Amino acid sequence: MRPMSAGPVTLTIDRLGAQGDGIATLDGKQIFAPLTLPGEIITAEIDRDRARVIEITTPSPDRVAARCSHYGECGGCSLQHLADARYLEFKREQVVTALSFLQIDTPVDPVIAVPPRSRRRAVFAAHRIGKTIAIGFHSRRSHRIVPVTDCAVITPGLLALLPKLERIAAICAPPKDALTISVTETITGFDVALNGVAKAFPADGRIRAIQAAGEIGLARLSINGDVAMERALPSLRAGAALLTPPPGGFLQACEASEAAMLALVKEAIGDSRKVVDLFAGAGTFSLPVASTATVHAVENDEAALASLDRAARKAQGLKPVTVEKRDLFRQPLTRADLKRFDAAIIDPPRAGAEAQTRELAASSLKRVAIVSCNAQTLARDLRLMLNANWRITRLTPIDQFLWSPHIEIVAQLRRG
Repeated sequence: MRPMSAGPVTLTIDRLGAQGDGIATLDGKQIFAPLTLPGEIITAEIDRDRARVIEITTPSPDRVAARCSHYGECGGCSLQHLADARYLEFKREQVVTALSFLQIDTPVDPVIAVPPRSRRRAVFAAHRIGKTIAIGFHSRRSHRIVPVTDCAVITPGLLALLPKLERIAAICAPPKDALTISVTETITGFDVALNGVAKAFPADGRIRAIQAAGEIGLARLSINGDVAMERALPSLRAGAALLTPPPGGFLQACEASEAAMLALVKEAIGDSRKVVDLFAGAGTFSLPVASTATVHAVENDEAALASLDRAARKAQGLKPVTVEKRDLFRQPLTRADLKRFDAAIIDPPRAGAEAQTRELAASSLKRVAIVSCNAQTLARDLRLMLNANWRITRLTPIDQFLWSPHIEIVAQLRRG
């Protein structure tokens, strides 16, 4: 790799990379230049394959002002400087490109956009700086924490809560390492889960943290996975059910994107009456779908599955919902297991679900909805389905993670 350049060089940005960095070529090597756009001419210093931009001498007409004063320093966003229409097209192109690598030629819908300041769930970090506490997001490519005073991504409620959380962080943060603070804004209040609290955290510290949580009005406070205080059950609407997620458990980050995904999933399964939900989590899809179909929810996370089961039992008017704890990577539902269902929903982690998809492809199911947060692994799983004589009827990207390179996708498939 090229070492640090002896002096500034001039680069022309050719394109955007998968992570949103501008890419230029120098001496036949790719150079990544953050916060730049195609067509721009920049002056930069080079350190191996990274450019430190000194000046943008010729800016792109697609360049716009950032929405946040921390942009460029905070590592949460990488594409705020790109005009909205071009930004959404970039995300769509990422999906089209991933599909093309596996010779999948299918129409891709325009990206469904979500509004700014709509992210209801965020993970903050806090650490001690002398006698003070820094709380916010990590900076770009660094463990340093950027204290956040404004943000165009998280809800106004989360932003207003952040300075209040300094009280709890000052009590609970370990002497050296960062404290992880997962926060979800729910119908009944804020659900806060702390991780990284020292194992030897004293009892009086726990009491002070609980007192502070009550005074700032949290619904629930959890410390290293254990519920320390619960003033009200944190609740989220999931169809006809009210869902209380496990502390720090996975949820869709944005209510608007979740609604878009759910609408597409329901469209995919149509009037199916027996549905299996694979990697069901706490019931994002299982619970709403149970209004019209019996649902068998399969998930390996015991706490998430218990939350789903409790919500289903308490809800009125749902069809039967059954749950099964199962590691679908090691023990996928077989084509024989799948015979009793009409349709499947599958929402795997970023790694996709190759083994389970092979069984879906060989099954007698009529409809499948695949929800994915990784275009590359989705393309691999779709190729398995297409090779088994399934067809893609619709494929829709959703911009759940604003101004980041990440994209959610819902693929609808039918047999034959």
